[in-house]
Amino acid sequence: MYFEYPYLLWLLVVVPLLGALYLWREMGGRRPHLRVSTIAPWLSGGRQLLPALRHLPEILRLAALTLIIIAIARPRSSSEVERIDTEGIDIVFAMDVSTSMLARDFKPDRLSAAKDISIEFIAQRPSDRMGIVVFAGESYTQCPLTTDRATLINLMKEVQTDLIEDGTAIGNGLATAVARMKDSDAKSRVIILLTDGVNNSGEIDPSMAADIAKTYGIRVYTIGVGREGEAPYPVMTPWGMDLQNVKVEIDEPLLRSIASTTGGKYFRADDNTKLSEIYGEIDRMEKTRTTVDSFPVYKDLFKGYAVAALVCLLLEILATALIRKMP
Repeated sequence: MYFEYPYLLWLLVVVPLLGALYLWREMGGRRPHLRVSTIAPWLSGGRQLLPALRHLPEILRLAALTLIIIAIARPRSSSEVERIDTEGIDIVFAMDVSTSMLARDFKPDRLSAAKDISIEFIAQRPSDRMGIVVFAGESYTQCPLTTDRATLINLMKEVQTDLIEDGTAIGNGLATAVARMKDSDAKSRVIILLTDGVNNSGEIDPSMAADIAKTYGIRVYTIGVGREGEAPYPVMTPWGMDLQNVKVEIDEPLLRSIASTTGGKYFRADDNTKLSEIYGEIDRMEKTRTTVDSFPVYKDLFKGYAVAALVCLLLEILATALIRKMP
């Protein structure tokens, strides 16, 4: 606590002077007196409280004066508050939803693992705008750039295969993601492109899409999902669903080229743990920029002292009236 007008506190010297003047009067300076024929009424035991109470109004009056002087000196408190201005990053997930993403080398499958880990990533970055683009034989926007985490997570959960023509149009998926953020004014724009295959569909060449991303200053982190060799894949047979091993084919040179062209990085994930680690590394590389300003917040305290002074004055009036009525 500090005082806005501390020099007014010098007025407090008046309080002890008034107290000393009152004591001087009580001790003989101006002792009131009354001539009576007998002092018997003042010697009764039931009225011995009056001499003690008669000082109460003066005590309350001096207390009120003290509180008033403190109040007009304007006591205040202050605390340091930090204001954090965030410079968010725009991030678009470009996710492969071809049927090969149902392979079971991830638990429970590649697509489900990618969705779950992406949701964890989303939850850890509250200051960024994010969107979702999905692609198979063609591509579309599942969710435009937004800061609405609940909507984004719900739409990520709804991502599934068989909604569009099957295939792997990496170029179309990347181009659609670039289109979603080309007009963004964020200083940092990122695409996380996840696929488990080879580009075999679409009208846009992946290398051309990478060049477009570079033109707009968009970094692309590419992730190839799938273990080396073969992976179990669910296949419908006359006897029901069966798992058959299929060859894992990921165009790693292409994904490395896309990442290198745009200033990003290529990752290979062969299980859930590795994929989670990759998202963690991207999270560390793409930290939100923040600026912190500290400024004081003031709170006036004079009202409390003013109210206390008013209470003392009211109690003084009440005490004076009661003392006068005492026999």
